[in-house]
Amino acid sequence: MTAEKRTFDTEVQELLNLMVYSLYSNKDIFLRELISNSSDALDRLRLEALTNTELMPKEELHIRLEVDKDKRTLAVHDNGIGMSREELIRDIGTIARSGTQHFVAAAKANASTGEGEGEGEGKGKGKGDGGKLSEDLIGQFGVGFYSTFMVSKKVTIITRRAGEETASKWESSGDGTYTIEEGSRSQPGTTVLLELKEADEEDGLKDYAAPWVLKDIVKKHSDFVSHPIRMLVERQEPVLDDKGVPVKDAIPRLIKEEQTLNSMKAIWTRPRSEVTEDEYKEFYRHISRDWGDPLETISASLEGAFNARLLLFIPEKAPFDLYTRDQVSRGLQLYVKRVFIKDDWEALLPEWLRFVKGVIDSEDLSLNVSREILQQDRQVKAIRKFATKKILDAILKIKDDRPEDMKKLWKEFGAVLKEGLAGFDDSKDRILDLVMCRSTHGDEPTYLSGYVERMKEEQKGIYYLTGPSLEAIQSSPHLEAFKAKGIEVLFFSDPIDEFWLQGFTQFKEKSFISVGKGEVDFDAEADKTEAEKKKTEIEKEQFKDLLQCLRAHLQDELKEVRLSARLTDSPVCLVGDTHDMSKQMEEMMRRMGREVPKTKRILEVNPDHPFIEKLRGVCEADKKSTDLKTYAKLLYGQAILAEGGELPDPNAYSRIIMEVANKAVEVS
Repeated sequence: MTAEKRTFDTEVQELLNLMVYSLYSNKDIFLRELISNSSDALDRLRLEALTNTELMPKEELHIRLEVDKDKRTLAVHDNGIGMSREELIRDIGTIARSGTQHFVAAAKANASTGEGEGEGEGKGKGKGDGGKLSEDLIGQFGVGFYSTFMVSKKVTIITRRAGEETASKWESSGDGTYTIEEGSRSQPGTTVLLELKEADEEDGLKDYAAPWVLKDIVKKHSDFVSHPIRMLVERQEPVLDDKGVPVKDAIPRLIKEEQTLNSMKAIWTRPRSEVTEDEYKEFYRHISRDWGDPLETISASLEGAFNARLLLFIPEKAPFDLYTRDQVSRGLQLYVKRVFIKDDWEALLPEWLRFVKGVIDSEDLSLNVSREILQQDRQVKAIRKFATKKILDAILKIKDDRPEDMKKLWKEFGAVLKEGLAGFDDSKDRILDLVMCRSTHGDEPTYLSGYVERMKEEQKGIYYLTGPSLEAIQSSPHLEAFKAKGIEVLFFSDPIDEFWLQGFTQFKEKSFISVGKGEVDFDAEADKTEAEKKKTEIEKEQFKDLLQCLRAHLQDELKEVRLSARLTDSPVCLVGDTHDMSKQMEEMMRRMGREVPKTKRILEVNPDHPFIEKLRGVCEADKKSTDLKTYAKLLYGQAILAEGGELPDPNAYSRIIMEVANKAVEVS
């Protein structure tokens, strides 16, 4: 039969120009697309053979790669369902139908953003229509097959439909035309033959005629395809003498053998009862590049209107880049029908679970072009919700059944989990049940529920203190009265604590109360004795002048100076108003590049401290004494240091200390 020359419609010609003359960021995907098409063809044959057993070939269903380095050709063979002449014309790439126009529009919109330099239709480089055709643009519109023109000078398809006697041959150079004629093929199936372009690193073209390049691509993108992917490879075998010893200087023999390139071991498709712990550990190491064992393995299936399989792992140790958000290696891999789509797909897990490794596989996900960007549809949301629930279920079970492992988990990932408390996540209440922290109760971390169980009957709420470090919090003067009265205070030293604690007001109907803010009043006014009330009034009157004097000398730094009910040993401390931003929060916001106005704080003075009592005497003797300014600066600096803060001017404070020391020596 004479070859029939046909012309692509206008939209397809435009598409080919975009494909061929655009700088595509990852040209490797052409092989993934061809293998995926072959795998689909094998699955379709197996399905049709259920009702017509004569369609099933005698040999095993498989995909075979054949490369010729000298001719620079690559062929992808399969013995699947094949295509008839009509199907070949109508369906190749499923692009010659409604999807084309939308794809071209999307490609142009992408190019118009000006991302990168693309090749124009002529010689040389310029801003062509393609611009940089990103990986976000190939699959939903069925244009995967046409990605072959990025790496090929000419593409030939020879295919024979199962159950038919004749084959068809399709051929195109990507110039807007193709020919179709009768072909020759002894068995049903399809062969796609590519005449490869020369390797060009600058243009992202690898040497796709090199077997090792093909093996790497298959391993990355198609390792778990359920059908074997084979390739004839060469290896050298040494020449041995009669005793089996290699002959010196003998030229090794070149042996050609067919290898299966993919493992096909998608263990997430097998019931957990059929997979050993060693197999799970081995798979975890494979996908996570972690030589340790996982702390927990989570295997689950979502079934219903659409399906998904999950095989997830919680590591024992946090990776070094856990907090480097732009570079973190999350290790979550997305597969569709066992075909690798993307690493670290953030749409399928919230960011506060970024430490989880593993695989999510679905046959029903909607993908846009290049199979690489998930559409934000109900399927994605359902998988995300299901995966999040399963992970939290597993962590809560560890909490209940394996307390020592839970301590390890919280030490490594607690700060990340608490990021879920700072946003608008639906899982907030479940995360709150996991929160662990140290407290004045002892050296062991406690859960919030444990704190509530130990609360004194008359206690007003859950007392806590934040700070830059655990050491700074433990030595904070804010705790003195609470320790004296035996009231437990929780310690929170992670930066994220400053954020989420502002958003939570209660846990189990108990209010969160910061001991570093507001006024401390352990007893209700009605419960105070007359003697206590009288003592308070006397102290207010006695220290009125001193407080005014200190306020006058520190008015640039403070909004108020008042007597303290939270101090028993220290002379002073700094606190904020109930709704003020904490000092740590201010500093974090500034490091994030935010403009934050300085919040003036409150200096609380301990009326029972000997130094304060003597300072009151100095004030009563001479309210205008220049020494009072020195002492005011001394107390303010001491309050900053006591809470683990940094002095605004350490040299100035050093001079103040020496000035006070000199006065003390003179007196003695």
